[in-house]
Amino acid sequence: MTLRSPSRPRRGRQALGVIAAGLLLAGALPGTASAAEPDPRVGLGAGWLDAETAISNLEHLANRPKPAGFVDPNNPGAGSFIASDLGFGDKYAVLGNYNGFNIVDISKPADPTLVTSVVCPGGQGDPSVFGNLVFMSVEETRGRVDCGTNSSVGTRFQGVRIFDISDVRNPVQVAAVQLCRGSHTHTVVTDPKDKNNVYIYNSGTAGVRPANTMEGCNNNPADGDNPSRWRIEVIKVPLAAPQQAAVVNAARLFTDPATGRIDGLQNGPTTPRHPSGGTWSPSPNTNTCHDITAYPEIGLAAGACQGNGILVDISDPANPVRIDEVSDPNFAYWHSATFNNDGTKVIFTDEWGGGSGARCRDIDQPEWGANAIFDIVDGKMEFRSYYKLPVPQSTAENCVAHNGSLIPVPGRDIMVQAWYQGGLSVFDFTDSANPTEIAFFDRGPINADRIVSGGYWSVYWYNGNLYGNEMARGLDVFALKPSQHLSAAEIKAASQVKLPEFNAQHQPKIEWTPSFAVARAHYDQAVRANTLGKQMTSQVDKFLERAEKFAAEGKRSAAVAQLGAISNQINGAEHQALKQAILDLRASL
Repeated sequence: MTLRSPSRPRRGRQALGVIAAGLLLAGALPGTASAAEPDPRVGLGAGWLDAETAISNLEHLANRPKPAGFVDPNNPGAGSFIASDLGFGDKYAVLGNYNGFNIVDISKPADPTLVTSVVCPGGQGDPSVFGNLVFMSVEETRGRVDCGTNSSVGTRFQGVRIFDISDVRNPVQVAAVQLCRGSHTHTVVTDPKDKNNVYIYNSGTAGVRPANTMEGCNNNPADGDNPSRWRIEVIKVPLAAPQQAAVVNAARLFTDPATGRIDGLQNGPTTPRHPSGGTWSPSPNTNTCHDITAYPEIGLAAGACQGNGILVDISDPANPVRIDEVSDPNFAYWHSATFNNDGTKVIFTDEWGGGSGARCRDIDQPEWGANAIFDIVDGKMEFRSYYKLPVPQSTAENCVAHNGSLIPVPGRDIMVQAWYQGGLSVFDFTDSANPTEIAFFDRGPINADRIVSGGYWSVYWYNGNLYGNEMARGLDVFALKPSQHLSAAEIKAASQVKLPEFNAQHQPKIEWTPSFAVARAHYDQAVRANTLGKQMTSQVDKFLERAEKFAAEGKRSAAVAQLGAISNQINGAEHQALKQAILDLRASL
């Protein structure tokens, strides 16, 4: 089959695509601001800690530059000190870095405070938090078992470290699981039936280690003896004895069920050159996953696996099984994945350029280096659209789709996402065929004349705020602001969701406690969609105001009566979410 993707303008929206034989052929593009309203992100002045900024529908609460030991002031983009991923537990954020990690107290989001720095070189330093444990990915050969900084001596380490942070000011490494390709990223996976153990899915992307550094490692071909490629490792961690953590499975997720070949998915690009005409950079060769997002409550994981996006059954976490796969002739490198809260959609990102290139230029089509949004229908992924940062960036800015998470607004699918030096973008994909940006923040390039690595590695929502780990500039904290795209009640309803911990690759099921904010959020959505009609809109608004007033005064019966009057008036399938929110609130009073 010959796959063709027709050329398209940089801006605009049009229906483009179908899925055939598991291959993504084309997609729909997000809309952008009109030419009459120039985007303030274009042409921002350069600088390391003093670059010009542009912001929309957000408040920038705080910035904390990287602390000493995690930055080279003479070379802000130094590879040994890149800030990487984020994990959260209780009132703390754990900030990954190629040189270790930092723990920051975020109990006052506008005044984040450094608590602990742990120097432990090895890149890329992605952290996850589970209870009193921090897991950390290490893939570089400079890593040492003992976290030493002199890479010419000591025992080499490439794999997953485990730290006990019971004493948050004095983290202690309690285990270090060696792996044949190190750990580029990892995923915490829980089993709802097993509270005594947690699992780690490891994605190693480094070259295979020599057998003299780790027994059993080999670079055999796919038809050779137990090759160290074409697999992910599953690590079992006993929570009562994390020092006993060990690999319990090397899952062959890419096997062709018909032939049994372990390299059964995409083994390189389908065309000699990327659709842009350049090199693939990286190449879509599925011999490992770059990132896996687990959603234990629905028993699924989504793997972004270099050349493919895959859907995985994790009902038995120690033995994951692939159930679907897709590929895309536009995608250079399937990088990460995010489900919507219902588990009916999944977004995959494409790290075209590997994070070091300028891939958001005017000459770059919006389906290159973008997100691909799929609906999940009967266990299969069906393509709906692309979403890419809807504004061009300069040739001096490394810009590509990177890590993000859901913002828990009831009734909507909203995501915040990092785009390296493209900044952050908040977008709505409730209509999976028509994603729309609703907020953003961006800085100018670090250097106006050449790319110096920087920008957001990750931007995540956690307990009411957005947190971004900027590769060269440290931690940023943001608050959402009401706008025509997002009401005060929707923001309040999201802020009422409080998680004990959060790792974006271990996605939790969000449930909203009934409240006036949740009811108002659904009401605001109905008003925005203009489906209630003028008279009912006014009536529902008045009844809600009265009910909230009576509830605040302790007049429960009166409040219940007002809510009952609302529910009796609301009909129609399009208003079921609003009606249910009213009924849940009424029952909770």
